[in-house]
Amino acid sequence: MRPLVLVIQNEIDDPVALVGEWISEVGVDVEVIHAYRGETVPASLPAKYSGSIAMGGYMGANDDIEFPWLIDARSLMKDVVANDIPFFGICLGGQLLAAAIDGKVGPTPVPEIGVASFRVTADAATDSVFGHLAGKDVIAAEWHKDYISDLPDDAVVLAGNDVCPVQAFRMGENVYGVQFHPEVDSEIFSSWAATDDELTKLDHTIEQACQQVAAAEAELIKTWKPAFQAWAQLVKDQQAKAL
Repeated sequence: MRPLVLVIQNEIDDPVALVGEWISEVGVDVEVIHAYRGETVPASLPAKYSGSIAMGGYMGANDDIEFPWLIDARSLMKDVVANDIPFFGICLGGQLLAAAIDGKVGPTPVPEIGVASFRVTADAATDSVFGHLAGKDVIAAEWHKDYISDLPDDAVVLAGNDVCPVQAFRMGENVYGVQFHPEVDSEIFSSWAATDDELTKLDHTIEQACQQVAAAEAELIKTWKPAFQAWAQLVKDQQAKAL
């Protein structure tokens, strides 16, 4: 039986997309909860799943009144951290993970929209997912106006830049959060609408941001596909332990 990953989709236009395809290629399936439709997010990870992914969204990590499922999403993240079950939080998902472990999330001084460069730490050399990128400058598609400003001491920062010091981090051995959007292709990215408060702080137009992502698409896939397929191996290992 192929292992199963629970995906929390927080808004209609940020599906698991490329990430789902990449992990499926190496034998891991996904089951999606469309939280924005009112589908129930479990407060802990049911036993049939060997991992979980939380997607991005326009809401803030603590906007519980308007988006009440975020409470259960953070509870699920506390559960995967406590049990070191493979998890990957993407953009909002990474911010929710940070909030769940008592980190701080708030507005970033400079939004990142388009393609951004950041450095993977040399200390990531032994990391299961980021090890092949350790010490390198890499690029990723970005779209965020909030960021992670602080993490607990037991979190391991794996990548960052001057604008966003926490581009990627890990808890335990199997739980990851990232600020960027490895899942999107240029078509998905171009479908997102920017707000005025995001655009006023950019040094480029939204059209230029879309062009950046389209031009970099092959390099983005080359960079992040191996990382997620390495994470999928953690999921397979988790299933093997549970059998």
